[in-house]
Amino acid sequence: MSIKLIDGKRFAQMIAQGANNLTNNVKVVDALNVFPVPDGDTGTNMNLSMTSGAREVRKSKMDHAGEVGVRLAKGLLMGARGNSGVILSQLFRGFSKAIESKEVLSTVDFALGFEAGVETAYKAVMKPVEGTILTVAKDAAKKATIVSQTEDDFVSFMEQVVKEANASLNRTPDLLPVLKQVGVVDSGGKGLCVVYEGFLADLKGETIQSQEIQPTMEQMINQEHHNVQSQLNTADIKYGYCTEFMVKLDAEKAKQQSFSVEKFRNEISEMGDSLLVVADDDIVKVHIHVEYPGNAMNYGQRYGSLINLKVENMREQHTHLLQDDHVAKEAPSEKQAYGIVTVAMGSGIKDLFISIGANQVIEGGQTMNPSTEDIVSAIQEVNADNIILLPNNSNIVMTAQQAASVSEGNIIVVPSKSVPQGMAAMLAFDPNASLEENAANMKEALQHVKTGQVTYAVRDTEMDGINIKKNDFMGIADGKIVVTDENEVEAGKKLLQTMIDEDSEIVTILQGENVDEMELGKLKAFVEETFPEVEVEIHKGNQPLYPFIFSVE
Repeated sequence: MSIKLIDGKRFAQMIAQGANNLTNNVKVVDALNVFPVPDGDTGTNMNLSMTSGAREVRKSKMDHAGEVGVRLAKGLLMGARGNSGVILSQLFRGFSKAIESKEVLSTVDFALGFEAGVETAYKAVMKPVEGTILTVAKDAAKKATIVSQTEDDFVSFMEQVVKEANASLNRTPDLLPVLKQVGVVDSGGKGLCVVYEGFLADLKGETIQSQEIQPTMEQMINQEHHNVQSQLNTADIKYGYCTEFMVKLDAEKAKQQSFSVEKFRNEISEMGDSLLVVADDDIVKVHIHVEYPGNAMNYGQRYGSLINLKVENMREQHTHLLQDDHVAKEAPSEKQAYGIVTVAMGSGIKDLFISIGANQVIEGGQTMNPSTEDIVSAIQEVNADNIILLPNNSNIVMTAQQAASVSEGNIIVVPSKSVPQGMAAMLAFDPNASLEENAANMKEALQHVKTGQVTYAVRDTEMDGINIKKNDFMGIADGKIVVTDENEVEAGKKLLQTMIDEDSEIVTILQGENVDEMELGKLKAFVEETFPEVEVEIHKGNQPLYPFIFSVE
């Protein structure tokens, strides 16, 4: 049966199939990460991002294909995690913009969507690298444009697009030498191929059932929230209803009421706390804890129609489920001049950041990249005139930048790519300086610290002439594997020897969660004996997967 046009319902089915196919192939995509570290998470990030988009699409049954695309883009935007997730969100953001006025889609419309998505994604990346998901998306889009000129049947059209996407994926090692060196194709590109293959499966009438359920970020980080819940009495909940809704803005109403995001946020904030307001084009997304949900919704209705309404009785939930995620929090009574939001994994590292001035520490990092919405929520909770974001991981920088772009206020991202860089930036912060001065000084501080990490290899491989065996420990200096050893302490010693030079003054060791004091003592003694002029500081970081994290200044 020939399919020449796709309506909203069919497009929604394709999205669901693409998301399910990605879920089923998470481990395959994760395994393609170039570094043989235990926290390769491209597949996980793409899956959580795509699942967020598909979940948003499922909330409403629509016949209008363009509206389905808009909903997908919104879900992906707020759920995007890691660089791969952000790029995926941008691909479909551009796609949705190109088709938003279309009730049904032809192959030409789909091709235009693919091309627009590529253009949007390339603009979102500071320095696009070929041989990645961007290349696969670009090559597939070019093929789609050519095929759509003569092919109006969607099955044949998508078969050729998927074929080209996979061919492009197989060419990625020729464009990115590190892929060829390790013997893998690009993981992000593979993830995109899997999504497109899910689209094709639906067009062919095949059904892909999700076989693997991935935990949400909320499930992964809510242990701390559970502990708070156990200390809270139900009667102490000031605002009892967790209320979420979206306002589809009516142009005439918005004009009459002089709508602005800042005005909307300020006025609705008086009704409760834990407020999150995110506006995108003609949609305003609201999350707030209130005592009278109807009042908040009535306010929103002044500006347009309400969609995606959700109200939960938190007192009832607290009584029966102490592990409920929604904890009513009192907003700060006075707005601060500065707020610093940072990301860290490990209770000790979190405590360190708080001790040197961080206002919000998002639990995350390796294996657990926070989403755009997680960071936006943290920004809102800080309640400050000026916000500084420290991602502390190269895979979170783009998410932080995306969160900053959809949030209101004076927000800058200091692109710290490791915990030591984040700490160096924190120490360079001056509460009496301007935001621009702090941005410059904190970015400068990133250049004066070396980062070292020790972790284990998850597979045999060879990188930069170094033979790496599965389960051996690797020493990574500023993102590059430089040494290996069967023993974690010996790997740490070798790594420090490559990092410490005559200009080094301080070595900071962050102790991982499974490192005993004897191992730590051996490493400390080695530094003191080998480099007597260097001062050694030790902190219990409690970080998983990485027995040692070093900072050399």
